[in-house]
Amino acid sequence: MEFPELLRLIDERSAAFTAAVASAPSLDAPVPSCPGWTLSDLSRHLTEGRRKWAVIVAAGPADAPPPAELWAGDGPLAPATRELLDALRTAGPDKACWTWWGDSQSPQTTGAAARHQLQEIAVHTYDAQLTAGAPQPLPEAVALDGVDEFVTTCVATTSPWPHEPAVLDYRATEGGAWRLTFSADGARAVPPGDEPADVTVTGSASDLVLLCYGRIGPDAVKIDGDRRVVDRLIAWEPE
Repeated sequence: MEFPELLRLIDERSAAFTAAVASAPSLDAPVPSCPGWTLSDLSRHLTEGRRKWAVIVAAGPADAPPPAELWAGDGPLAPATRELLDALRTAGPDKACWTWWGDSQSPQTTGAAARHQLQEIAVHTYDAQLTAGAPQPLPEAVALDGVDEFVTTCVATTSPWPHEPAVLDYRATEGGAWRLTFSADGARAVPPGDEPADVTVTGSASDLVLLCYGRIGPDAVKIDGDRRVVDRLIAWEPE
């Protein structure tokens, strides 16, 4: 996805989040997909996170995230989103910046940060819509990019896989396929090949993203092959 489109969709999903919050019965409503959180907690989390990433992007290369006093604070999401988008536009997609995914397959750049920001806002928009009683699938373009972003950023790691080697395929019903390999060398995203995977997970791109982020369970998608690989991935906490 091109950088300007990422920025447009960040703005669009932020507006959708705000609309979902406004339609909810109360900010004290519990968020079913975020146990222990109210809608107020979710809103604060999303607002503070956008301010934090605006500071990260503006700071450029760094060995650690910025101190909380530079970004913490309550308030509406829209101004925080503008701060983030302004920082991203000023930096452009190729500027280096601190990220938490250093050993993944995603670069430590503002473009990669924008890509992950879109997914975080999109999934939390689903959380807010669910709380308001009207959950909607993630937009197709967001979801298709989201599966790829998840496997390369959130799963790919050099931490050893603590089980026997395995191959997992994700397949979106809209088109698109992604493969993960797991071994003592870690988890890596690789191009899908002709050889069969140990397990294949099939669903809409939105459902695949929601599964990846724990918003729905494995029973909501089609699983062919060794389901233990899926369950182990969900439970895995790489060091």
